[in-house]
Amino acid sequence: MSSHGSPIPMTSQPCGPLTGEAHVPGDKSISHRSLILGAMAVGETRISGLLEGEDVLDTAKAMRAFGAEVIEHGGGEWSVHGVGVGGFAEPDNVIDCGNSGTGVRLIMGAMATCDISVTFTGDASLNKRPMARVTDPIALFGAQAVGRSGGRLPMTIVGAAAPVPVRYVVPMPSAQVKSAVLLAGLNVPGQTVVIEKEATRDHTERMLVGFGAEVSVEKTDEGRVITLTGQPELQPQTIVVPRDPSSAAFPVCAAIVTPGSDVLVPNIGLNPTRAGLFTTLREMGADLTYENEREEGGEPVADLRARFSPDLKGIEVDPARAASMIDEYPVLSVVAAFAQGDTVMKGVKELRVKESDRIDAMATGLRANGVTVDEGDDWWVVHGLGHGNVPGGATCASHLDHRIAMSFMILGMAAQTPVSVDDGGPIATSFPIFEPLMAELGADVARTDV
Repeated sequence: MSSHGSPIPMTSQPCGPLTGEAHVPGDKSISHRSLILGAMAVGETRISGLLEGEDVLDTAKAMRAFGAEVIEHGGGEWSVHGVGVGGFAEPDNVIDCGNSGTGVRLIMGAMATCDISVTFTGDASLNKRPMARVTDPIALFGAQAVGRSGGRLPMTIVGAAAPVPVRYVVPMPSAQVKSAVLLAGLNVPGQTVVIEKEATRDHTERMLVGFGAEVSVEKTDEGRVITLTGQPELQPQTIVVPRDPSSAAFPVCAAIVTPGSDVLVPNIGLNPTRAGLFTTLREMGADLTYENEREEGGEPVADLRARFSPDLKGIEVDPARAASMIDEYPVLSVVAAFAQGDTVMKGVKELRVKESDRIDAMATGLRANGVTVDEGDDWWVVHGLGHGNVPGGATCASHLDHRIAMSFMILGMAAQTPVSVDDGGPIATSFPIFEPLMAELGADVARTDV
């Protein structure tokens, strides 16, 4: 069942060339952080280009529950009247974060050092995901967590009444964990230090500096050391959210595998901690170029032009790149199916604990569509069949995972026969305009009558 209603089966038909411009939604990571930090600032933060998918809208509702005034003005324009660092009020009701692991983990961090108690829940998918990776570090500040077995939602967090600063080494590459600790550190006297052995997306650090927090980043033998000085008065900002590279991945990859295609995807954020997929595609021989490169709001931005690439080659993806493209491996595996040779993806165990077990979900679906896949705990290999040789024809389980559903829709555009998913409803969590956008480019993706 879809996270917010009955299942929505969808089918993608083999199609002709994809052409035109694909205006994808705003960056989801930056949208979440804009709302949360806006709620922690003093005064009015203005946001344009906010992603209005279900995940982000759930975060907006949560910020209202904590006492911030969050106003939608239309056309992606929003304003947030913040309550200041440490100013969160105790919500009257349970905070429902829907399908969003990013939303719930960042919000847990932001409230963990406030003297309030908050109960969190989510949909069936989110309530299966591990929260100990956040509740363990926020416990060091003095917060307490009580939840279901295995550290899963629903869960109540009792914020620390007298929080103390911490020095925390992130045990796995996770921007969510790093960001939760930094947000918790905002309401703590002294310095909070976060050390990550592998660099992850750095939107939180960039945005904290923009809001006026004192943040330093140093590369040492220990790793990337981030030091935050607590209890600043965050200053309201005007934020222009760049378009989401994780959403751009779908029209880009569709164009690369669909004969005759030429698609321009404007205004895409190319933060180096997020752009690993595009580097990987070019290594595989994809005709993918950056146009009009520039900087907006402290983030590098460009227009991406993707053209059909009939001579893709399988490669071994650099494991050090995994953190910069962890959400894009599902659609990369689709591109790999149309390449010649093997595409090897290692160091990706984080895929096992996303909205679904993404390795298992994609491997099972690709096999059903005639593609050979090998897998292990933290690796998988797609044995590419080359352009025009993927049979297709199967119905795949989306497992309440938006990226799984969209990836199989891309597969169907270039396979020999249509590809279906049992439930495309979760796509609305991150890419609510996916169907009309792809249709405008020339794809044939439709909801299936049942």
